[in-house]
Amino acid sequence: MNTRVQHSPYLVIGSFIVALLLTIVPIPDWAMHLRPQWLTLLVIYWCLTTPEHVGITAAWFTGLLLDVMTGNLIGAHALTQSIVAFVVMNIYQRTRVFPLWQQSLVVFGLLLFEHLIHFWIIGLTTDIHPGREYWLKPIVGLFIWPWLFIILGEIRHRLDSNL
Repeated sequence: MNTRVQHSPYLVIGSFIVALLLTIVPIPDWAMHLRPQWLTLLVIYWCLTTPEHVGITAAWFTGLLLDVMTGNLIGAHALTQSIVAFVVMNIYQRTRVFPLWQQSLVVFGLLLFEHLIHFWIIGLTTDIHPGREYWLKPIVGLFIWPWLFIILGEIRHRLDSNL
């Protein structure tokens, strides 16, 4: 008997599509630096909860899609998403048993790390120097993580019980 829980690939793909859309949906200029790193949050979530299905390749592909959709340097987000996925794949067994508040701190560190790498890429390839508000996105992600984890966990649980 197969005791493994089956996960719907449509949920994973659908969540990545929603994350990409939330990343490009127009918002006011004052809120641009408050937009969460949706794609990175989902890469962390799926690599943490289903590392056998979502990994570095999925992170690279979704990062490449984000680069194309936002008009950034091709490969910049693909690289950062892949690195984040690699780190999560190495720490997921310890991290997923943490209480949610400790997971949030780990996720904050990962978001900050991803932002730091992207900052470095921007510095190497352009003359743009982001200001202090550039660092607000990881802080927003820190507060969104518990809600995202609970909501996606509930959706997964409901879908898994229907399979």
